[in-house]
Amino acid sequence: MIIMLLNLFFFVYDGAGPRSSLCFRRRDLASAILLPFMLPNINISSAAEPYDGSVIQNGVRKFLTKGKAAGVLRLVFHDAGTFDIVDQSGGMNGSIIYEVDRPENAGLNRSIKILGKAKEEIDSVQKVSWADLIAVAGAEAVALCGGPEIPVKLGRLDSNTADPTGKLPEETLDATALKASFSKKGFSTQEMVVLSGAHTIGGKGFGSPIVFDNTYFKVLVDKPQTSSSGMAGMVGLRTDWALAEDDECLRWIKIYADDQAKFFDDFRDAYIKLVNSGASWRTA
Repeated sequence: MIIMLLNLFFFVYDGAGPRSSLCFRRRDLASAILLPFMLPNINISSAAEPYDGSVIQNGVRKFLTKGKAAGVLRLVFHDAGTFDIVDQSGGMNGSIIYEVDRPENAGLNRSIKILGKAKEEIDSVQKVSWADLIAVAGAEAVALCGGPEIPVKLGRLDSNTADPTGKLPEETLDATALKASFSKKGFSTQEMVVLSGAHTIGGKGFGSPIVFDNTYFKVLVDKPQTSSSGMAGMVGLRTDWALAEDDECLRWIKIYADDQAKFFDDFRDAYIKLVNSGASWRTA
């Protein structure tokens, strides 16, 4: 069949003039027909990105507001925060939807309902895993409140069971215990401190609840705590002030209090690491 087509396209009269240019056009067309047979066999579906990230972003933005941003960002931390680097369990896998009845996850059902509405609309266009949806929603929450734009890789698979209990750091831990907890998840002291800066939004009392900036660190510097007494009447969590009581953590707190741009850059990097921790990825 190909030979017949070539014979057809290369059949021209001798001589110059219009027929010569017709010959070249026919040869060009013949080359176009041959091109697919000359190229290596490529599976286009596997070479292309399996998801359109803008569809997920637009779906989230339809339901996300600044007032809901802190809850959605907390959802990211509680889903990904179960990761254990030793046994490679937990992590960013969407299992949080099975864990809302745990005491440490109180109130997260509201954020899950918000993202559930977004998921329904997104799924009508392209299927999205809970893990991808939560990771993107957290990044959108940060950006919506004035924080850095955070690129999120897509393709995470969901778990169909709950993660093990007791993997999230407790709110009563001191700095030493917090460092040990984050180390088990593969995070350094610096990364722990910068991720704690997410508390700058929400109802913990650090600046505006809907503005993502470095106020969290400024408050910790301006109001250092030397003991754990009287914490109940103060802003933030016990763990927030525990960071300010530790020399290594305090060094990073002061750096981020003085340099918001660095806080944004480092938070972006740590967030990407967080939402990739423990994830299982779609291969096609």
